Amino acid sequence: MENLNWFTFIPSWVIQDLLVLFAGLLWLFFVLKNEKNPKSIILECVCFIFCYAAIYENLAGVMGWYGFGRSIVMIFNVPITVPLVEYLVVYTSIRLIQHTRTPLWAIPFFVGFMGMLFDFTLDPLAVRQVHETVECTTGIGRWSWFFDPSHANILNVTVYNFPGWVLLCGYSSAFILLGRKWFEKAKNKTLIGYLYPPVCLLAALLVMVSPLSAFLLWLGPMFDKGGLTEWIMLAVWFIIPLTLLFIFGRKYTKPLNAKTDYLIFLMLIGFHVVNILFALIGQYWEILPLQIGIAILQTAIVLFIYYGSRKAKC
Repeated sequence: MENLNWFTFIPSWVIQDLLVLFAGLLWLFFVLKNEKNPKSIILECVCFIFCYAAIYENLAGVMGWYGFGRSIVMIFNVPITVPLVEYLVVYTSIRLIQHTRTPLWAIPFFVGFMGMLFDFTLDPLAVRQVHETVECTTGIGRWSWFFDPSHANILNVTVYNFPGWVLLCGYSSAFILLGRKWFEKAKNKTLIGYLYPPVCLLAALLVMVSPLSAFLLWLGPMFDKGGLTEWIMLAVWFIIPLTLLFIFGRKYTKPLNAKTDYLIFLMLIGFHVVNILFALIGQYWEILPLQIGIAILQTAIVLFIYYGSRKAKC
């Protein structure tokens, strides 16, 4: 009897996916315990995965921008852990910034920025975790980018990928926050609680695939991707959120409690530690300076809000 070679067991991939799934389980318990309307929040996650991120990630694969190695659970050609971890970053970033008096319109800039920082330690690692699999005997990375080597890149990852996380997380958070406001103004009517997640995430998807995204990533269609404008827009997406954080992030609504809001620290600090550890295990020395620098920056932002909110008179 022939072996059923439907899955290639890559220990590092599986462990990392299991960590994301475990974080998702912790998030579920956290939501059930801490959210006033847990059903709507859970539906947000489901719609983010299936109506937004997974559709976009599969579309990117069809377009030939990048591809994924196979995981434990796939949504067509995308591991379910990819959109799941993206939502967890969005959820915890929103929860973090809501401890400050940042206005609603500025929150998506912050959430997108936190998503970009999260990815800076993830993607350079993922593209180096190359293994031979049943599907690709010549070797494929946990995440593989397909682009001209002469194009703008950071450690073999396209430059525009990082601001791409700003848009992916920023658009979704903008529409999620609008949906929550709609739900609130409807006095938490059950119908609206069930309706806003799919409507808002599908709207976010339409914006994500619109020409606006190309403009915000490399100033398209005036310029082609792969050149200097990608570096310019990367700088823009560092400057704007940090400026808004400096302006609005020093006034607080309530203290941030490390015990009750542990999920924020797990996602926005803990996963950087995990990525750095896997880089050390894989001996990917060239990516460590970037990983450590970004991890320090994102940790500093979280701790800035944490200590500031605890000292302030909220």
